[in-house]
Amino acid sequence: GTSNKRVFANGKEANMTLEANPSHLETVNAVTLGRSRAKQFYAGDTEETKKAVLPVLFHGDASFAGQGVCYETMQLQHVQDFGTGGTIHVVINNQIGFTTDPIDDRSTLYCTDLGKTFSCPIFHCNGDDPASVVAAFELAAEWRQSWGSDVLIDLICYRRFGHNETLNPDYTQPGLYQKIAKHPRTEKVFADQLVNTGVATQAELDAIKEGIWKAHE
Repeated sequence: GTSNKRVFANGKEANMTLEANPSHLETVNAVTLGRSRAKQFYAGDTEETKKAVLPVLFHGDASFAGQGVCYETMQLQHVQDFGTGGTIHVVINNQIGFTTDPIDDRSTLYCTDLGKTFSCPIFHCNGDDPASVVAAFELAAEWRQSWGSDVLIDLICYRRFGHNETLNPDYTQPGLYQKIAKHPRTEKVFADQLVNTGVATQAELDAIKEGIWKAHE
């Protein structure tokens, strides 16, 4: 894993930690929450220290619905010695589990329906609409800080390529991937929307993109 201090435009700072994850199959959930709980405990173990340490878990749609560790960690959210004051669960819902379609990997309509077990709010948003994604994240953070419970974001998107470099999805999901191949990337979809509605010019967007590339060099 790694840690880094992020300084925001308003001068506020946040220490951000990315846990070392040995597997994509949800193994890191309990590790992340345990570390968060320890930080809260050693900082004074008050409601304010719980608010100051915010765990965020990223899940896959198929693994969140299918891996028992997701239920096991979520059901600890209000247990006195284990609760972290709420976790934000972000499900990257690319509508496929390796090569398995949703109809073949779960019994519920939504991959996030596990959250209903604990009466958690669930925000479904379109990955091709970054503005709605930002709004969902802001609302999720405000809910967690206000009510101290878990909250879920169902980020509905798609996987443009295979599960890994050896998988050719044109073989396992040919119809779906013919549509994906013709679908513009999210950046293009959002940029066209901003230009067509007069929010920004193409020159302004190109300047922003250039600045981002330079910042990441």
